Amino acid sequence: MTTLERAFPALLQDFFHRRLVAQRGASAHTIASYRDTFTLFLEYAAERTGRTPSALSFSELDAPMVLGFLDHLETERGNSPQTRNLRLAAIRSFMRYASLREPTLLPVAQRVLAIPVKRFDRPVVGYLSREEIAAIIDAPDRSTWSGQRDAVLFAVLYNTGARVSEMIRLRIADVLLERASSVLLHGKGRKERVVPLWKSTAAQLRRWLPRIDRNPDAPVFPNRAGRPLSRSGVEHQLRVACRKAAERYPSLATRRISPHTLRHTTAMHLLQSGVDITVIALWLGHEDTATTHQYVEADLAMKEAALRHVADPAPEPLRFTATDRLLDFLEAL
Repeated sequence: MTTLERAFPALLQDFFHRRLVAQRGASAHTIASYRDTFTLFLEYAAERTGRTPSALSFSELDAPMVLGFLDHLETERGNSPQTRNLRLAAIRSFMRYASLREPTLLPVAQRVLAIPVKRFDRPVVGYLSREEIAAIIDAPDRSTWSGQRDAVLFAVLYNTGARVSEMIRLRIADVLLERASSVLLHGKGRKERVVPLWKSTAAQLRRWLPRIDRNPDAPVFPNRAGRPLSRSGVEHQLRVACRKAAERYPSLATRRISPHTLRHTTAMHLLQSGVDITVIALWLGHEDTATTHQYVEADLAMKEAALRHVADPAPEPLRFTATDRLLDFLEAL
């Protein structure tokens, strides 16, 4: 084993400290995701080689080892193709960095970088009707402090299409309730975006904010202790609201509804209202409109399904019959 091979642990640590933190300014969420990937990968490699993670060499983390790890994620840990691809992306990022720092590692890195992502069928986007989302927003008991908070929370989630992580980070200073009301959302990778508020949403926020701490750094949606609601707290409150709303719309009782369902609902309702897909991408904080295109595909699929149920079958169109020998030849191909 060369001196360079023995330096693998230091190279990995350098990747986290120099590449992710200092150069890319990666968010805590990204760093945690990469950390979890390499914890799982090194534990897998250590078990296969009989060596401790710190004793592993770079050449042992080759393409066959990575492929075995990816199969392990799906077959033994039950991970989805999406999670598999996420882990592969983290490993690829390290391999690119390692080959740039130490060109002698390029042959191993190139073979890992050649591993393709796994294709998978995207499930049809699930979203709520306008009546269903209105029932959920109306479900909390507004005679209570927590009920008022939850009603405003669901209204803002629907208005902005925010990720739950963005919503629980929302602070008083991020809310602008002027003539053109808006909120500043702190998204993935430290990216920020301003999303306009509908008049009804702004009105609900104006009624809610006087009931909480107005310190600029205070959370807009706190728990009883004044700390930001947790992700699980938002999910729990949404489940409670859905059970209540199901009394009016029984279809909600059989569906699995998460905060991300509200995000899908925002996108679909904007699309159905004629909003351009590039605007929807900006609204949701998508870096690539290809991500937003899934809503176009879902909307078209649903319209086609409806058309099959309501449209009369069209008569078989008359087919032109060739009369020329050359046309007969072409027709027979």
